[in-house]
Amino acid sequence: MDLTAVAQSVKKASIRLSAFNAQRKNNALKAIAAALKKRTADIVKANKQDLNKAASEKIAPALLKRLKFDESKINDVCSGIENLIKLDDPAGKTLYAIQMDKGLELYKVSCPIGVIGIIFESRPDALVQISTLCLKSGNACLLKGGAEAANTNKILFEIIRDSSVKAGIPENWIQLLQTRADVQEILKLDKFIDLIIPRGSNQFVRYIMDNTNIPVLGHAEGICHVYVDAKANIDTAVRITVDSKTQYAAVCNAVETLLVHKDIAKKFLPAVKTALEAKGVDSTGSPQVELRGCEKTRKIINIKRATEKDWSTEYLAEILSIKVVNSIDEAIEHINIYGSHHTDAIVTKNKKAAADFLEFVDSANVFVNASTRFADGYRYGLGAEVGISTNKIHARGPVGLEGLVIYKWKLIGSGQIVADYSGPDAKRFTHKKLKKEFHL
Repeated sequence: MDLTAVAQSVKKASIRLSAFNAQRKNNALKAIAAALKKRTADIVKANKQDLNKAASEKIAPALLKRLKFDESKINDVCSGIENLIKLDDPAGKTLYAIQMDKGLELYKVSCPIGVIGIIFESRPDALVQISTLCLKSGNACLLKGGAEAANTNKILFEIIRDSSVKAGIPENWIQLLQTRADVQEILKLDKFIDLIIPRGSNQFVRYIMDNTNIPVLGHAEGICHVYVDAKANIDTAVRITVDSKTQYAAVCNAVETLLVHKDIAKKFLPAVKTALEAKGVDSTGSPQVELRGCEKTRKIINIKRATEKDWSTEYLAEILSIKVVNSIDEAIEHINIYGSHHTDAIVTKNKKAAADFLEFVDSANVFVNASTRFADGYRYGLGAEVGISTNKIHARGPVGLEGLVIYKWKLIGSGQIVADYSGPDAKRFTHKKLKKEFHL
């Protein structure tokens, strides 16, 4: 496969797609959702082939969980598409408008980024979410999935491509790459690819970030925290901790470290240990959630010793490290040093503590009295997500439609030249704000 030629064809399709109106894109999304539902049995069959192969190769449990794409997940992604259809088109919005002078008007208008390159591991649902978000926002996409999901990715790609093209979307707006060597080539195609979005392990994402000149949107790790303040309600804190850790442990917004104020530790720690142990035991008879704690924690509850490495580890598994802190300031400092700026939560009844946490924790998502698992584009009402960004430019947190558009400046004149606004007799700019949408 000539990857340069493929990328060039996607770039060409992206220019045509960028001009499509919301109705045309929504009709294609409806066709995609209908086709996915109709082909559910075929998709599940292909996914079982991938699951069986992955199990025989002893793939990591966290990756195996992400690989599974059953009828329930198909229904979830279809529901996401239906919600996506209801959202406003993010492209073509007037973000700013001024009259620079009479007959000279300047508009800042949102527009698609262009070609999005998505490289992902084990997540067939990511293929559906990202491609449909790209379509809604007017972007073309070049997809590279992991070999472990080859059969699932292939059938999903074919369904999305065929149903969208039949609905009038330009051919080649979406392409799927298959081989590992393609990843290296994608990273070199800065002439045709405008943005790379990696989805996978922290090592994988870091590799992508370090080996391309194309802008990368994503996060390398999801080291998330729950801080239980001295003024927390214990029952609330237990529920939030358990949900943050166990609702789905193999994801980037699951909590990895629990911080507990010393004044509530003796009451809270036994309660949360009991609740976590109640989630069940594994095949060896051990509690499903393995707890590791600092020395102060281990004086209150009998658990394994945590090491310095634990504070900076993304487990993506049923493991939770616990540290007792002397103050909220110590908790915030710990989060800012060891965290990955992804998602962190405080449980408290103290409004000042909550306000300080929201202000001083340097993360993309900061929560008060809520599970870290809420950090998700679908739950935020963004129409699913292409990923979660810990960047501090363009987009941060769950990246939905708004994160897939940029803007261009459109200047409409009537023969003006810069020379008229220079020198001793220069005309003056009016810079009068306009309250109207762009149109010719």
